[in-house]
Amino acid sequence: MLSFFKKKPAPDAAAPDATAPVENPDVQSSLVETAPAVESAPEPVVEARAVAEAPRTSWLGRLKKGLSRTGQSLGGLFVGVKVDENLFEELESALIMADAGVEATQQLLDALRARVKKERIEDAAQVKTALRELLTQHLRPLEKAFDLKQAQPLVVMMTGVNGAGKTTSIGKLAHDFQRQGASVLLAAGDTFRAAAREQLVEWGSRNNVAVIAQDGGDPAAVAFDAVNAGRARGTGVVMVDTAGRLPTQLHLMEELKKIRRVIGKADAAAPHEVLLVVDGNTGQNALAQIRAFDAAVGLTGLVVTKLDGTAKGGTLAAVAAGSQGVRPVPVYWIGVGEGMEDLQPFVAAEFAAALLAD
Repeated sequence: MLSFFKKKPAPDAAAPDATAPVENPDVQSSLVETAPAVESAPEPVVEARAVAEAPRTSWLGRLKKGLSRTGQSLGGLFVGVKVDENLFEELESALIMADAGVEATQQLLDALRARVKKERIEDAAQVKTALRELLTQHLRPLEKAFDLKQAQPLVVMMTGVNGAGKTTSIGKLAHDFQRQGASVLLAAGDTFRAAAREQLVEWGSRNNVAVIAQDGGDPAAVAFDAVNAGRARGTGVVMVDTAGRLPTQLHLMEELKKIRRVIGKADAAAPHEVLLVVDGNTGQNALAQIRAFDAAVGLTGLVVTKLDGTAKGGTLAAVAAGSQGVRPVPVYWIGVGEGMEDLQPFVAAEFAAALLAD
């Protein structure tokens, strides 16, 4: 059970350097509430891996089902057709409709035409196989494993617009990190909305992890205190939630920059990861979000949610192609459901196969 208490101003005697007050003109003075996690032994890493591998087959099925609307428009084109220019024109239209973007579509079709000509492919099923392989190669630059042990505490700053699934993703990642043997501390940096704090505290309760929270006030102060608390406790991962905002809300984007700057004052190397949570249904609008947030805080990775039932599964191809001036930011995780196991690492080959399924 979570209990809340006012943080004492006196430093922790066991770790004075990590918790001592720091003069910081960017952080408004305030009392911060903490929710201590119940001490429990972490699950063995070997067991955690076994648990993680068990639902993999089920996950691939959900991914295929989630992308079925996109898959039907793409994969269905190869049934009972001749390999001619009409097929390529149909593919071009389908890729554009799936929000793959002009650049990615052109790159993929140019490579496909060249391969069909070189290998003299005359069977539509073989063309589909070739496209799947080319799409896998195209998406592979976005595939990157998340390094959970690159720092301690590993400070992860979470960003995104309201409704993208940011707080839910934090809860799922906290669960996954603990299963890998890392302790987790959450920071409720969205001090503007009480509902956001309550949601994060609920996820903390579910995962049995501490939550640093504050009723209103300066979100940078919450982040600052959370990083210091994580250092004092020897926490493995500190995840900082931030208020959902649109890229056009310039004053809020400036607040986001401030949070990043203040985290760096608590730990010069932090934040080690700055992640943007993107709703997979937003299609090309996701590119504008990635571009704006990357310019403001320097993204290190993406979490793409709500891919279940989307007809816009080609958006990641646009990201990989650098469409609309977007840097190909790595995609760490993709989500196709609300369950705790429905957020999984992005694997280019799996995604391409699901995207071209009938």
